[in-house]
Amino acid sequence: MKRKIGGILLAGALFCASLTGCGMKENEVVVTVNDTKVTADVANFYVRYVQAQYEAYYGAYLGDQLWTTKAEKGKTYEETVKASVLKELETMVLLEEHAKEYGVELTDAEKQVIKAQAKKFDKANGAKEKKKVSGSKKTVERVLTMLALQNKMAEAIQKEADTNVSDEEAAQKKMEYVKFSYQTTDGSGKVKNLSEEEKQTVKKSAEAFAAGIPQDTTDFDLQAYAAENGYETVPLTFDKTGEQPAKEVVEAADQLPEGGITSLIETEGGLYVAKVTSLFDQEATNTKKGAIVEERKNELYQSKIEEWTKAAKIKENKKVWKKIKLSKMSVKMKTEGQKDSQTTESQEK
Repeated sequence: MKRKIGGILLAGALFCASLTGCGMKENEVVVTVNDTKVTADVANFYVRYVQAQYEAYYGAYLGDQLWTTKAEKGKTYEETVKASVLKELETMVLLEEHAKEYGVELTDAEKQVIKAQAKKFDKANGAKEKKKVSGSKKTVERVLTMLALQNKMAEAIQKEADTNVSDEEAAQKKMEYVKFSYQTTDGSGKVKNLSEEEKQTVKKSAEAFAAGIPQDTTDFDLQAYAAENGYETVPLTFDKTGEQPAKEVVEAADQLPEGGITSLIETEGGLYVAKVTSLFDQEATNTKKGAIVEERKNELYQSKIEEWTKAAKIKENKKVWKKIKLSKMSVKMKTEGQKDSQTTESQEK
C-alpha cells in the first residue's frame, strides 16, 4: 500500500496514546532486509500511524473491539494490519535500496519539509505520548523519509508503463435497461428478498412488459415505453468483461447490434430487459483507457516489488514484532485547532 507523504507529514496532526508501552527496546530489530535493519522504534511509529487511521474510520463501528474483531480469513484486524504493515516496511526498504537505479533521491527542500514536520510533531506532543509511539524526532524523520522515497520511487517505476491504449482495447458500449427486482427496501432502509409468491407477481409483470416490445426494435424507444408502463430505464456503459447490472445481462447485450433489445433475462436478483443504445461510447472509452493505464502502472509497480522481494534476503523477528500490540493502546489523531486538553487525553483499556 502506498501512503502519500502529504498525509503522513502530520500537517497539523497529533498523536494521542493511551495505556502502557509495548515492552520492547527501541533498538531491537523487527526485520532485516538484505543489509538494512528496521528497528522497533521505526516499526512502532509507523504502525501507530496506520493504527490511528483505522481507529478513526472503523472505531466508529467497532469501538474498543476493533482490534480483536475478525477481519478476513479468520484473522483479527490486529493480525491483518500488522502483517500488512510489516510487508510495507520491507517494501519501503527495498525501494530505498533501488532508488539510485532510477535516479531517485530527496531534494534539499523535501528534506527540510520532513525536518520541519518532525519538529512540529515533537513540539505538539508530550514526552509520555511520544515515548509510547516511539515518536522521537529522529524516528519521525526516518519514517517520513522512507515514505517520501516510496512515493517518488512508485512514480519513477510507473513511468515505464505502456500508456498507449487503442480504442479497440478500451471500447465501451452503451445500454439502457429496466430491472424488475426480486428485492424490496422497507421503511428503515433495510433490503429484503421477496417471497416466492411475490417473485411470481413480479415475473408476470416483467413478462407482460417484455411481450409489448416489437420484434423490430431498431426505432423502438425503450425509455418512453418504460415510462408509459410506470418503470424507469437505467443507462450504463459496458464491455464484455463487465458484471453490472448482472453478468447475464452484459453477456446478452454484448451479442446485440445497436438498437437491439434482449429478451427477458432472469437472474438471482431479478429480471431485466436491456437495449444496446451505442456500440461505441467515446467518453466512456476514454475513461476506460485511463483505468487501463492505471492498472498497468500498478501491475508494473507490484511486479517490480515482487521481483525485488523474491531476490532479497529478508529476516523477520516475530518475537520483537509480537511485542507491539494494537489492542493494548489507543492512538488518535488530533488537529492543530483542537485544545491541548484534547490532544493529551487518554483512555485506559
